Formats: sequence, structure tokens, C-alpha cells
Amino acid sequence: MLRLQTPLPERYTSADAASLDSMIGAAKAALGSRVFILGHHYQRDEVMRWADARGDSFGLSRIAAGQSSAEFIVFCGVHFMAESADVLTGDHQQVLLPDLNAGCSMADMADIDQVEEAWDELGRVIDVDALIPVTYMNSAASLKAFVGRHGGAVCTSSNARAVLTWALDRSAGRGERVLFFPDQHLGRNTGFELGYGPDDMRVWNPRLALGGLTDREVKESTLLLWKGHCSVHQRFRPAHVAAFRAEYPSGIVMVHPECAHDVVELGDVTGSTDAIIRAVAAAPAGSVIGVATEIHLVNRLNNESPDKTVVCLDPLVCPCSTMSRIDPQHLAWVLEGLVEGEVRNRIVVDPETTEWAKVALERMLAIT
Repeated sequence: MLRLQTPLPERYTSADAASLDSMIGAAKAALGSRVFILGHHYQRDEVMRWADARGDSFGLSRIAAGQSSAEFIVFCGVHFMAESADVLTGDHQQVLLPDLNAGCSMADMADIDQVEEAWDELGRVIDVDALIPVTYMNSAASLKAFVGRHGGAVCTSSNARAVLTWALDRSAGRGERVLFFPDQHLGRNTGFELGYGPDDMRVWNPRLALGGLTDREVKESTLLLWKGHCSVHQRFRPAHVAAFRAEYPSGIVMVHPECAHDVVELGDVTGSTDAIIRAVAAAPAGSVIGVATEIHLVNRLNNESPDKTVVCLDPLVCPCSTMSRIDPQHLAWVLEGLVEGEVRNRIVVDPETTEWAKVALERMLAIT
């Protein structure tokens, strides 16, 4: 998805680290409680040091909603996260994203036009009244609104099992099948966890007619999984786990559920970002832990766990390139703009989308 970030003035692009720290610190002090900075777990350390709160995307949005005295929420994350924060915060608050080009490749793999087209195509083959749409938190506000309007819910990587169980509860008169987007891997891993097999799950390719499926395949499926993935987590392969275990036979393998199923099967712990953080904290002193997730978080876990060794399972260490667009230069630019009375890079979700996205989020909270 194209987003246009204006080039920064030379004052920021040519500044050294010390000068940027001075700019950010002075602006943050001048703004005081008027500004609240959120830092996602995958954020780089030189930005994270300025965060008033750190966490995953939904957790941070809920924290932002609780900061009623803050006029400005600066979200050091990616676009869909800032949208969620705007949906959940008050009308008197404004959400800013330091770099508009900080998107999410997974979220961009499903847009509202594609999803609406898929829904219409499916309606010609099955009864969509018995189809429950579920969108992962890593999606645009328009998709959250879509599932809100169509009786579905949002899920996170930590509550996907509960949400899919709810969606497929026929005794409560809900769905015969689920359309799950945009991450096929979280959907598949959760499906296996719930006891479904490969024949119960089909991948929906939005670039092909009827998702590349036959009428019969659609009718026989329980989980229709959108062909999307995380560019970081899809890199991890079983060979990475094998190499780690060969070097550290007593090591612990922790895997994010956005990884492919053949990797998840080999993990000792599978869980969301927060679950991995908790599992590292709970591991015995002296443990060597191989983690299949984003490198900035892995390095932070290692630095903050002096009694353990935490390494990335992928030796080529792939950062989240879009998250990394948030840097001290853009943070300084946004904060100094606020000091000068100029709101830069505000993220605004329109009222109708906000209303239905809240419905989907509230359903998730009611389920979990």
C-alpha cells in the first residue's frame, strides 16, 4: 500500500545521535503529559528508550486508551497499530505515526476490496450467513470494520484459539466455516491446535478466481486461510531449529505462531510476543534459548536476561524492515512539530469504520 512520507529537513537527516537525543529529550520535556509515546516490542533500541510504554500492538492501543490526559499519542510501530490506537482512544486525542511509510507487509496482503470480492465469490458457492470472518490484529481498520459488520471478530496471536472456537461453535448457532485473514500461518497453526486436519483447511489466494479453489473444496473446508504471511517469521525453517539443537542439545526453542507449521511443530514453546517474553523470564538460569521472531526483540531479551543466552534461530537475522522506518530522526521531527504547534503524520480512522472496528474488537474482548 502506497503511503507518502515527506522527506525530512536536513536538520534531522544530518544530525548525529547525540543531537537527536537532545532534540527528542527537550521536546518530550516541553510537552510533558500532553504526549505519550508507545514503543512496539520490535522497535529499535534507540527509539524504544523514549517510549513511555512498550508492548504488542493491541496492548499498546489499550494503554493509549487509558491515557486520557494525553492529547497526543505517538505510536512507534506501524500503520495498522496507529489505526487501532485511533479507534480506541478518545475524540480529544490525536494519534501520530512518525513515518507514514512504516507499514506492515502482512497487513497489506489483504485489503478491503480483495476481502469484499472474496466474500461475494464465496456467496455464490456457500451460504455466507454461516461463514464467520476473523481478522488478525495485524490488519487495516477497514478489515476490522468488515468483520464487525459481518458478525465476526478480531483475534491476536494469543487468543486466536479462543476466537476460532467461538466462531465455529455451531451449538451457539454460529458458523460452519471461517474466513481467516491475513496470516495463513496463524490460522493453520491454530486450526491444528484445535484438532482440524489438512483437509479441513484450504488456502485462499486472492489473485485467483474463487481463491484458486473448486466449489467442492470450498464446501468441504472449515478454515479458509488467506494467502498472507509475515515477512520476518516466514524466514524461519526447520533447518534453523536443527542447527540450534545440534549446537545446544539442551537448548530451548521458542517459536512465534506466525511461523510455518513445520517450524512450530519443532518448538518447545509456541506463543505470542508477550508469551515468548514471559517464557524467557521463566526459563532456568543458564538456559540457552533459540527464538524464532524479530531480531530487535531477541537482542533485547538477551540484553535484559544476563543469566541466560538468547539467540535468534535465523543466523541471517532479519529485522522488521517497515518497523525499522521509525527512527530517531522521524521521532524528533514529529515531537518538535508538536512543540511548534504543528501536528505531523496524524492517523485518522473515519467514524463509520471506527464504529464497526470497535464492534469487532469488543467481540474479541467478550470472547476472551
